[in-house]
Amino acid sequence: MNKPQTVKALEELGRVRLSKSFFMREFLYSEISQIEGIPNIPDDPDLAIEAGRNLCEKVLEPIQDALGRITIRSAYRSCEVNAKGAENKNQYNCASSEANYAAHIWDRRDEKGFMGATACIIVTSFIPYYESTHDWPALAWWIHDNIADYAKMIFFPKYAAFNISWHEDPNYPKSTYGQVANPATGKKGYLTKQGMYNFEGDHSEFYKPFLMDLKPK
Repeated sequence: MNKPQTVKALEELGRVRLSKSFFMREFLYSEISQIEGIPNIPDDPDLAIEAGRNLCEKVLEPIQDALGRITIRSAYRSCEVNAKGAENKNQYNCASSEANYAAHIWDRRDEKGFMGATACIIVTSFIPYYESTHDWPALAWWIHDNIADYAKMIFFPKYAAFNISWHEDPNYPKSTYGQVANPATGKKGYLTKQGMYNFEGDHSEFYKPFLMDLKPK
């Protein structure tokens, strides 16, 4: 597929079904694109579709099947949109385009030649529990234990929204980071990553209260 140059071609890209629940169109929305007037369209739609399909089928669908509806906050960024976000880092909080290859920039492979994709999502069923406890690690640990193909997570304060990534590299170093304080420690930073003492094993004790809260009363 060539880069869309017409409304009809962009419609066709948006109609591509990435998985049973998700279509390409919902991953293309960008506030930076809207405000700055920069089209958020892949240069390489086929690569973006392939990376996005892996993210949806291997990561997002299993979360949604288990925990209910996922809301997409942001996802794909074109190189031009990301460059504007990185240029105004204090305002838009975007990493450099090179750092976002195979992450938010789905249609660029990383420096090792691997593809990947990132989306910022909200698990809506988690919102009431999070707002009453601020316990974002409960969701992080559940994903860590149950979604084998996630590559990286970064949690944010509002609604416990988080970036979650799929990556093609089988040796990609998994990690989970909080930009909001962990209520157990009072500190921001890594919840876990490969090499940390708490990376392996079962962590169900940390998310049992959330799962109990999720059950119909």
